[in-house]
Amino acid sequence: MRQQLTDADRERIEAIRAEVAEEEAEAAEAEAAEAAEADKAVISVRVPTYLADRIKARAVAEHIPASALVRRILSQATDGPTAAVLSVQQVENIARRVHQELAEQSRAA
Repeated sequence: MRQQLTDADRERIEAIRAEVAEEEAEAAEAEAAEAAEADKAVISVRVPTYLADRIKARAVAEHIPASALVRRILSQATDGPTAAVLSVQQVENIARRVHQELAEQSRAA
């Protein structure tokens, strides 16, 4: 004679199934991460605490690991143009000089 399962038994079985599925997913994720790490090098760098805190906060906000954020930032920095980029201050200084020169030219004319 087969015994009927109670609701508690069903819940326990479902919880066990969910736990096993989660463990299998984690194992598959870890295996994929190991395979991806095979083609990577480790770079260690010291940064000021405030910068580390900003990186961690941004990574949390983007729901990604801090290491993934750092890789993305480094990739963007090294894949981008190699020409020097002017700072906002430098652009403002150039604009002031041009404005002054134009004002002097119009007064002289």
